[in-house]
Formats: sequence, C-alpha cells, structure tokens
Amino acid sequence: MASFGPLKSAIFEKEERKQQYQAHIRGLNAYDRHKKFLNDYVDFYGKERSTQEKLPVKTDQDTLREGYRFIRSEEDDMDPSWEQRLVKRYYDKLFKEYCIADMSQYKSGKIGMRWRTEKEVKSGKGQFVCGNKHCNEKDGLASYEVNFSYFEAGENKQALVKLVTCERCAEKLLYKKMKEKEQLRKRENKELRKKRERPESGDDIEPGNGRSNERRKGRRASTSASVHKSDEDDENFDEFLEGMFP
Repeated sequence: MASFGPLKSAIFEKEERKQQYQAHIRGLNAYDRHKKFLNDYVDFYGKERSTQEKLPVKTDQDTLREGYRFIRSEEDDMDPSWEQRLVKRYYDKLFKEYCIADMSQYKSGKIGMRWRTEKEVKSGKGQFVCGNKHCNEKDGLASYEVNFSYFEAGENKQALVKLVTCERCAEKLLYKKMKEKEQLRKRENKELRKKRERPESGDDIEPGNGRSNERRKGRRASTSASVHKSDEDDENFDEFLEGMFP
C-alpha cells in the first residue's frame, strides 16, 4: 500500500506558504501591495523591464493643495469625490475667526492669509499674540478688518477677514497704502508749486506791456506836438498875408 506521507507534507508546506503570503499581503497598504504585485509579476514572467523606477505619486498633501479653497462654496460641498471629502474634512478643522498673515513680502504689497489651526488657537496665536507668522509680540495689539483680495482657482476673489497685529506689523500691513498716499501727496504738492510759479511768470511780462504803453504815450505826444506845430504855421501864414495887404 502506497504511503501518503510525502504528499501530505507537500500539501502542508504549500498551504503554510500560502498563509504566510496572505498574512504579509494583508499587512500592506494599497500602494505597497500594488508595487509588490508588479515586482512579483516581473520576477516570475519577465526580467527585461525594471519596476524600480519611481512613479509619480499623488499624496494627500497634493490633494489638499489642489482642492483647498480659502472660503468654500456650496458647490464645493456638493462634490461627492473623495478628494473634496478629504479637503472638507481638513477645512472643517480650521478656526475661522482670526487669520494668520505672512508679511515676508509686504513691501511689494503681497501679504498671505490663512485660517488658524487648533494648536495656534490653544497657544493664543493670532488673538492674544501678534497674527504675523514671524512675530510673537503680545503688547500693543490691535484688531483690523482687512479686505483680503486673492487669486484662487483662476479667479480674483475678495473676503473681509479679521487680523490682530502689533504696532510694528500694523505698519507693514498698511505699508503699500501709506506709500500710495505719500506719492499722491508729492504729486499734489508738485502741481501746487507749478500753479504758484505761473502768476510770477505773468508778472515778468508786465514790463513789456509798460514799454508798449510808453510807446503809445510817445505816439500821442508826437501827434499832439505836430498838431501844435501846424497851428503855429497857420498863424505865421496869416501874419504874412496881413503884411502883403495892408
């Protein structure tokens, strides 16, 4: 009678390897499991192409960057895709009473705004500490309502937000507006200076008018002198006639 010992041991080893393989597969996430299947396929069915090349992978952070909106609309909330669900889950965790500002490029008028996280709310950042990202001043704080204009998803948008800053960062916040006012004041002063110089140039022309008046007076004087001379000639002619006819 034939012995089934070797057959049983072969079946047992095969099942054990299968269980170990399945247990290893269950411990992997979807991406790692996909990479393992590709590597196994190449190892068993062909070795011409290598699967060690890095493929572009879209992470959750990339998804948040693409789908995040500073203020979400109803259309964004109605989108059932998993990307929008992930973005909404992150958006709902933000605190939208005060903003955090990035003023690293304030001289060019570019100031970034974002909502506060839970960690920043607990530490008082943006409410009891200056809302500038790179400032931790706690004294001399003031709250401002800022008309935040920004470009997002191919559109120009605006939002009225609250920002708490110290005196030094408030100057950075209003830097561009103050510069525009200063330039406008300079232009107005320049125009006023030009207007003041115009009447003075008109006074310079008056001596010329005086010379023309003098010329007119001279003409009048010469005309009256010629008339007077003609009167004297008439009197001399009458005396001559009286001498001829006594």
